[in-house]
This record gives sequence, structure tokens and C-alpha cells, in this order.
Amino acid sequence: MSAALGELLAIMARLRAPDGCAWDREQTFKSVAPYTIEEAYEVAAAIESGDVQQLRDELGDLLLQVVFHAQIASEAGQFNFDAVAASISTKLVRRHPHLFGTGGAAPRSSAEQSKMWEDIKAAERRAGAAAPQSQMHGVPQALPALMRAGKLSRRAARAGFDFEFAAQASDKVAEELAEVRATSADQVFEEIGDLLFAAANLARKLTIDPEQALRAANAKFERRFRAMEALALGSGHTLEQLDLEAQERLWQQVKRGE
Repeated sequence: MSAALGELLAIMARLRAPDGCAWDREQTFKSVAPYTIEEAYEVAAAIESGDVQQLRDELGDLLLQVVFHAQIASEAGQFNFDAVAASISTKLVRRHPHLFGTGGAAPRSSAEQSKMWEDIKAAERRAGAAAPQSQMHGVPQALPALMRAGKLSRRAARAGFDFEFAAQASDKVAEELAEVRATSADQVFEEIGDLLFAAANLARKLTIDPEQALRAANAKFERRFRAMEALALGSGHTLEQLDLEAQERLWQQVKRGE
């Protein structure tokens, strides 16, 4: 163990000691969980920004979450940080049998490696179950909805419930959009959900992560909208003072300038 990691573990233990920090001492797995999710997103934001120093700091914040949970578990006699590290090490070796001499032919591509990983995961789920489990088992409810849609559709595809071609998934998106247009106001909520799920499934067929694609689209929309606001201010107006036609002209101007 490195000196820095040992120091971090010691600091966390001190914070949770009987005479430690009152706030840290009262935390539980459940109360810390939202911070863990938040820190993971901040790591993603740092990566998108390209700021390496910020990424270093955010990874430290995320590591703190792992250390925090491990300390809580250690105090309850459940597991400690070493057990967490040992568990993931064992899993990585088990899921890369061709690299660590545990058998299996070496994949020839990243896609084949990914498939082998998922096959091994599925075998692990079957081995750990007392009875046959659904392909849907173990997809966390807490995932962002779009990310979970992608995972659910991948699980369904493993069972053979899948379109053969991406064009068929695209047709399904068009079908769901038509249903949104045709539905009544009291049913549009459900139809919008179906449309979003179909779009996530199409992304999977095109080997695109729907969550990442939407994050990129969000960033693009925000960038363009901010540019519209700047252009409006440059002409002596706020964006709100312009009618929709004028706003659309600014939008198209921003797009052409990219």
C-alpha cells in the first residue's frame, strides 16, 4: 500500500472515531450514496472539460467515497478497504481469462472482449442464483433512466429479443413518434417514454452510448443558446425581447458559424 493511500485510510478512520467529526460519524451507506453518485458525475464533467488537474481532484473525491463506504463496513465487521480491492482484482482476473492464464481463447477485437466480459458476467449471475433469473436481474434501479434503458435493451438482446438491423430499430423510433403525435393528452406521458426507450435501443444498435450522446447534445444546445444570447445582446436586445422568428435566425447563424 502506498503512503498516500495509507494516510487517506487513517484520516477516514480518525474522522469516524468516537471523538472524531460529528458529521462523518453519523453517516451511513444510504446517506453517503447520493454524494457517491454526485462525485462520479463530477469525474465525468472533468473528463469532458479536458482539465487534467480537475480530473485528478475529482478522482480523489470519488476515491474518498469508496474509502468512506469501506470504513463504515469495517466498523460493522462486514468488510474493509483491502477486501474491496481484493474483490475487484479477483473479478478482473476472472473476466480476462486469456490474459491471466485461467483459460479461454484471446479475443481478437474490443467488441469480442466486451462480449466475453458480458458472457462471463451472465455466467456469474447464473452461478450465484438458487433458481433461474431474469435477464433483467441486477440492472440497478438507481441508474439514470436513459442509461438504464440501454442496459435493459442489451440484456433483452442477449436473449435474442432484438432487431436484426439498426434500420428496424430506426423504424421503431418512427412508429413511436407517430404514436406520440396521434395519442390523447392523458396517454402522451407513456408514449413519450416509449419513444425515448426506442431511441435508446436505436443508439445501442448503432453502438452508441445513449447517455453520452444525450450529454453531448445537451452541451451543444447550451453552447448554441449561450451564443444566441450573446448575439442578441450585441444587437442591443435580450433574447427574450425577440420574437421566435428572430430567435430562429440567430440559431441558424450560430449553427453556420460552428
